[in-house]
Amino acid sequence: MNTKILTTHVGSLPRSKTLSEFLFAKDKGESFNLNEFDEVVSQNVQEIVKKQLDIGIDFISDGEMSKISYATYVKERINGFSGESERRAPADLDAFPEYKEKIAKSGGTPTYTRPCCTEELSLKKNNDLLKDINNFSSALNSNNHTQGFMNSASPGVINVFLPNKYYKNDDEYLEKLSSIMSDEYEKITSKNLYLQIDCPDLALARHMNFKDMDEKSFLHRAEKQIEALNASLAAVPQDQTRIHICWGNYEGPHTFDIGLEKILPIVLKAKTKYLLIESSNPRHAHEWKVFENIKLPKDKVIVPGVIDSTSNFVEHPEVVADRLRQFASVVPKDQIMAGTDCGFSTFAGFGKVDEKICYEKLSSLVKGTKIASNTI
Repeated sequence: MNTKILTTHVGSLPRSKTLSEFLFAKDKGESFNLNEFDEVVSQNVQEIVKKQLDIGIDFISDGEMSKISYATYVKERINGFSGESERRAPADLDAFPEYKEKIAKSGGTPTYTRPCCTEELSLKKNNDLLKDINNFSSALNSNNHTQGFMNSASPGVINVFLPNKYYKNDDEYLEKLSSIMSDEYEKITSKNLYLQIDCPDLALARHMNFKDMDEKSFLHRAEKQIEALNASLAAVPQDQTRIHICWGNYEGPHTFDIGLEKILPIVLKAKTKYLLIESSNPRHAHEWKVFENIKLPKDKVIVPGVIDSTSNFVEHPEVVADRLRQFASVVPKDQIMAGTDCGFSTFAGFGKVDEKICYEKLSSLVKGTKIASNTI
């Protein structure tokens, strides 16, 4: 009997227009009706859970419905952030200034607040996290489904996108973030949800915030970020934890991306079971071969992105199956799960993929994975 390869995705899914308007009003500090907002979020979570299950996705998420973005949402849960941080463009866009300008003029760049750490960090006394957990748990229960994961920002990515202007150095800031984020990680897993740590700080940040740093220094920094993450996961069961790394969920040349083979030995030190990586991105589609020389530990599961998240092409199921077959040639089948390159709406209201096409792509993911399951 063939082992079934399970399916999942990275997390964020398109929010409704009504919800996006609420999220941007909240982000800008404008007045809004909190009760109405909570009702819209709850309704969107119920709908998004049903959509995923109707398609046949095994490990599903709440779509990050309540969040303005995958990293800056923490300013709603932690005291100590204010002002605005400097925006740094990726090195590959700097190298192609005409294309960079074209993207900016197209309106494809999301505008949202991105403050700095300007005071001592402390947890806010609100129920934002509990509301998310309850909304998702309720939707899972009403659909009699148990395999759900919830996204959380890593200490390292918060350090990157909400920079330090208060602590004596970034190491002290990272240590404080590690301590304070452990509360979120533990609460999510205590409710029988899988925890996904989003860590673009281990890949994207190389050619963005750390583009002026030499490679050796960046890898040393990445080691510290994994150490901080592991400290925050000390009380979290490893089998309930996923880590996602990516080189940036945008259509660009990606000519400055650091190779997977350079960061993988560091990433594998994370106290996580599931590793989600980009594999459809044309700059990284060949990197399944990395696992020929760097063996995946037996207690880990690789979740390659076999569906792209930056184009409206709908991958043929046979393409999905072929991508999984490549990984199965270097990794045992029972250590593979099928995923997506990144989220489809990492910033609320933005995303290059049409909402209906997004679900068509996920449907192709399920069909292609079934083919692979039966032929590997």
